Amino acid sequence: MPQYKQFPLPDTAEGLTEAEILTWHVKPGDTVAVNQIIVEIETAKAAVELPCPWAGVVTELLAEPGQTVEVGVPIITIDTDPGGAAAPAAPAPVAASAEANGTSSGKIGEEMPGGRIATLVGYGPKSGTAKRRARKDAAPAAAVTAPPAPAPAPVPVAAPVVQAPAPVAPGGYVPLAKPPVRKLAKDLGVDLHVLTGSGPGGVITREDVETAVSAPAAPAAAAASYVDNGTRERRVPIKGVRKATAQAMVDSAFTAPHVTEFLTVDVTPMMELRAKLKNAPEFRGVKLTPLAFCAKAVILAARRTPDVNATWDAAANEIVYKDYVHLGIAAATPRGLVVPKVRDADRMSLKELAVALDELATVARDGKTSPADMMNGTITITNVGVFGVDTGTPILNPGESAILALGAIRDMPWVVDGEIKVRKICQLALSFDHRVVDGQQGSQFLADVGALLAEPGIAMTY
Repeated sequence: MPQYKQFPLPDTAEGLTEAEILTWHVKPGDTVAVNQIIVEIETAKAAVELPCPWAGVVTELLAEPGQTVEVGVPIITIDTDPGGAAAPAAPAPVAASAEANGTSSGKIGEEMPGGRIATLVGYGPKSGTAKRRARKDAAPAAAVTAPPAPAPAPVPVAAPVVQAPAPVAPGGYVPLAKPPVRKLAKDLGVDLHVLTGSGPGGVITREDVETAVSAPAAPAAAAASYVDNGTRERRVPIKGVRKATAQAMVDSAFTAPHVTEFLTVDVTPMMELRAKLKNAPEFRGVKLTPLAFCAKAVILAARRTPDVNATWDAAANEIVYKDYVHLGIAAATPRGLVVPKVRDADRMSLKELAVALDELATVARDGKTSPADMMNGTITITNVGVFGVDTGTPILNPGESAILALGAIRDMPWVVDGEIKVRKICQLALSFDHRVVDGQQGSQFLADVGALLAEPGIAMTY
């Protein structure tokens, strides 16, 4: 008989509590295979593609693009035995039935019974007969008995009420409200988009809806508060990468005492070396940017000042010094600021760094940076120079003790051997956590980075 299973939104092992449905890659009636990508979601850190844990036929999509779904809520129904003919009973989400079937819902990476490794929440080595999700207009399902035995009188089973996806406003805003509150608002003719929720996190409550019914009618202009009457303003929900970045910046700014120092450097020798290396056979086809030289300088300078590569552990009352460099590179993407990491950057040559930085930037611009690639960095560079900006006061990435801003490289007058000449000039700005890095240490590190960019040959002495 048909086997209907519902796939709940999984915890992708990054502390995920909710995610937004970006794009469905399947539709009802499509045949899917195990591990086939079925949907792309956006978490607080990145866009993630989810594979299907079963083979079968898609019977229903339970969430619309643009809808925010909590972890554990079913998002799709799959018929894993489309050749069966018997009528199904009401559905049960996979995660909810896992215990009854003798399987564990498990976290990603957890070993399951039978030796399998879980890749998604609710994905185990076996599962019982799942049930089909009833539609709003479906008649109550009847209990089905085994064919050999005399069939008893059918026992009616109440079909679960399926809440329709929240309507999306023209600006993409989806009001936060529980299904019973949405139903009440629909019955009373109240538009949830014009209400301000009084519940935790701005959730609209039953009282908010009832108050709106008893309140005098608002002007028509106020009814479209999410879009200005003259279309001169628009509201965009704070979610995903933007929400996570905002929280991280606030946490960092009000936790770590920031100090920022500046240095102006003549990088003419570095630019001359770059021009020579670009014509060298071993660098043919390599995108060798000033950022690659800066990254190498940061790595070398951190050897002499390991404090900038350390972490303040308040819980353990310790400073953690790290004998490796996971170099973060701040990147602007259509979804917001992300900081992917170059792992073990201290083990890379200049050429390897250049290649890694180019690949990292390409993946970030495509919005394909995985959550794992943005975690556990040790020090960060933000290249504001690509925007034509000279310098800034960068905010530390949470958990790190230093961040360097690389400014634009410009032709400027510079005194060389008592004479004014046109040189390639760049400004550097270093922000550091004064709990971990003293002023002398921060100044030494910044001076070392500047010296390596001003005279790359100094690297021979490190």
